[in-house]
Amino acid sequence: MKIFNSLSSSKEDFTPLNKDKIKLYVCGMTVYDDCHIGHARTFLTFDLFVRFFSFLGFDVNYIRNITDIEDKIIDKALLEKVKFNEISNRFIISMNEDFKKLNLLSPNNEPKASDHINEILEMIETLESNDYAYSSEGGDVYFDISSYEEYGKLSKRNLDELDAGVRIEIDKFKKNPNDFVLWKKTSVEPNWDSKWGKGRPGWHIECSAMSKKFLGENFDIHGGGLDLKFPHHENEIAQSECCSGKNFANYWMHVAPLNVEGKKMSKSLNNFITIKKVLEEFHPEVMRMFFYLTHYRKPINFTTNSINEAKNILDKFYKSLRDTDFTETQIDLDYKNKFEESLRDDFNTPKAIKILQELVQKINKTKSLEEMLILKFSLKELSQAIGLLNDKAENYFKYSLSNEISEAEIEELVFKRNDARQKKDFQKADDLRNELLEKGIVLEDKADETYWVRKKTKKVGKNNKS
Repeated sequence: MKIFNSLSSSKEDFTPLNKDKIKLYVCGMTVYDDCHIGHARTFLTFDLFVRFFSFLGFDVNYIRNITDIEDKIIDKALLEKVKFNEISNRFIISMNEDFKKLNLLSPNNEPKASDHINEILEMIETLESNDYAYSSEGGDVYFDISSYEEYGKLSKRNLDELDAGVRIEIDKFKKNPNDFVLWKKTSVEPNWDSKWGKGRPGWHIECSAMSKKFLGENFDIHGGGLDLKFPHHENEIAQSECCSGKNFANYWMHVAPLNVEGKKMSKSLNNFITIKKVLEEFHPEVMRMFFYLTHYRKPINFTTNSINEAKNILDKFYKSLRDTDFTETQIDLDYKNKFEESLRDDFNTPKAIKILQELVQKINKTKSLEEMLILKFSLKELSQAIGLLNDKAENYFKYSLSNEISEAEIEELVFKRNDARQKKDFQKADDLRNELLEKGIVLEDKADETYWVRKKTKKVGKNNKS
C-alpha cells in the first residue's frame, strides 16, 4: 500500500511499526463554535482511513484530541461571564451530535488538553533542562527553534525564510521572533500552578504530550488539515523529537482545504456553512460521497451543484439495492480487487467510486438473478467499507422531507394517483404526479410498485449564517 507522506513530499510504501497494528493520531477540534464543513472534510477523510485499514485487517489505535484551552474559548467565556469549560463542554456536545449523524467512527481515545496538564508540564521541564527551551523574565516559557537543526523539515522552510508571510507576535522576551510559547504565564482562568508560576500551556505542546501518552514516543501516522502543517505540526515535531531523541511520527498525512463557491469560507463573507446546516437538507452520506469524489489531497469547492451531483450518484446506489433481501452470498472478486487496489493507492476515492458506479450499471443491466444478487452484495459490502449504504433505502429517500408536505400526505396522493391510473383517468393521474413534483417529490413506477424520491433541494452555500 502507498500513502503520500508530507514529510518526504512523495508517495511511499506504507510499513507500520507493527505488522498488524497501526497507531494514528489526528489533531481534533478546538471547541469554541459549531463544526463547519471544512472540519467535516478532515474528519470524514481520516474516518475513511481508519475504515479501510480495518477492512484490510489492521487493528487501528485511533487517537483524536480535543483542544479545550485556547484564546477563542477563553475570550468567549469572558464575554459570556462563564467558566471556560462551560464553553468547551457546550461545543463538545455539539461536535458529538454532528459526528454521530455523520456516522464517524469513535476514536479509541479522545483526550482533552485540560486533563493532561501534568504530562504537558513534564515535557516542558524536560525541554528546558536539556536547553531546548528557556523561561523569560516575563514568566513565559519558549521553545528555542535554533536548538533543533531539523526545524522546518516538514514545511520545507529554513530559518531565514520563516519571517516571510508568517504573522509573528512581537515579544521582547523571545530570543528569536519565531520561537513559540510552551507555557504562558497568566492570572486569567483557566490557569494551573507550575514552577514558572500560574499559567496555561501553549497550543502546540498539548498534542505532543497527548500523542506520547496514548501512542508512545514514535508512532505510525500523524495528520490533520493542511492548515496545521505549519506551524502546528512543525512545532510538534521539534518539541517531541528534542524531548525524546527519537523520530516522532513516521508518516504525515494532510487533507487539502475546502472553499465555498470558489472562495475561502468565512463568516465575514457570509458563506460559513456548518455541518448542521447541510444536514438539514442532505442525508449525511451525501456529504461523505461529496468528499469522496475529490482526492483528499486536492482542494475541493462546495457548491449547490456539486453537493447535488453527489446526491444524484448516491441516489443511484440506493435505488439499485431497493427491495433486496440481503442474505450473505459471495463477493465479486474482480470488483473487490479493483476497489481495494484504488484505495491502496493513497486512498484514491474518485477511482473507487467509479468502480462502484460500474457495479451499479452492471446491476441495472444484468438479467441473471444469481449474478444480480452477487453484484448487489458486492456493492453493499464495498460501499460499507468506506461508510456508504449503511441506511435502508426507504429511510434514505425519505430523509429531510420538505415542510410543504408530510410522508402521510405523499402516500395519500400516491394512492389517489394509482387509483386514477387503474380507472384510466390519466389526466387526474398526471395532475397528481405534477402536484407532487411541484413539492419536490418525484414518482418512479416499477412493475406493480410506485416509489417516491425527494428531489428538490434548496440552495446551499449562499446567504447561510451559522
